[in-house]
Amino acid sequence: MNHARNALLSTTYLGPVQFYTKFLLYEEVLIETLENYQKQSYRNRCIILSANGKLPLTIPVSKDQPKVLTRDIRIDNKLEWQKNHWTSIESAYSASPFFEFFMDEFLPFYNRRYEFLLDFNLELQEMLLRHLEIDTPYKLTQAYQSESPADTDDYRDAIHPKKRMKREDFLFRPAFYYQVFRDRYGFVPNLSIIDLLFNEGPNAENILKQSISPFSSS
Repeated sequence: MNHARNALLSTTYLGPVQFYTKFLLYEEVLIETLENYQKQSYRNRCIILSANGKLPLTIPVSKDQPKVLTRDIRIDNKLEWQKNHWTSIESAYSASPFFEFFMDEFLPFYNRRYEFLLDFNLELQEMLLRHLEIDTPYKLTQAYQSESPADTDDYRDAIHPKKRMKREDFLFRPAFYYQVFRDRYGFVPNLSIIDLLFNEGPNAENILKQSISPFSSS
C-alpha cells in the first residue's frame, strides 16, 4: 500500500504509539495549529495503563469562546493537574524497567507552569522524539486547509481516543511489547508513548518500526 510523502497530525499530549509511528513512516510531519480546537481528543489527553486499567489523563483548558484556534488554547492552571498527572504516572510506571532512567526528563514538565497547550505539547514532543532517536523533520501549519494536499495523508481526526471517531489505519499494526500489568490485563495496544518508553527504553524505536504495517511501502 502506497502512502503520501507527508503526514498531517494534530498536536497531542503524550500521544499514542500510533501517532509516533508516523514520524518513522513519512518524510515530513505537519502539526496542525490553526484548526478550531477540538475537545475530548488526544490534543489535551493521553491514556496510560495503571494498576486499575486504562487511565485517561486530561489537561484542563480554558475555553471562553465558541471557536478558539488550537494555537490559542490556554491551559487552566487553577487546577492542580500537573501534580495529579505526575502522581498517576509515577504510580503506574514506578515499577517499569526504565522509569527511573527517564524520570528526571519528565519532571520539569510537571513543575513548570505553561500558559498555552501547544507550547507544552511541542516541548514534550521534542523531548520524546530525542529519546526515541527520531529525527524526521516536522513543522507547524501556516494556514488551515480542510482537505490536505495530494502529497499529504491527513490524520488530524483519524487518531482519536474515541472508537466512534477514529478511522481505520491500514498503516498501523501495534506490535507487542512488555507491559508492567500484562499479567492482569494482557497486552493493551496503542497507549501513550510513555507506556512504551518506560517499559522498553532504547528498544522503543524498534517497537515503533514493528508497528508499521508490512503492507505499507514508500
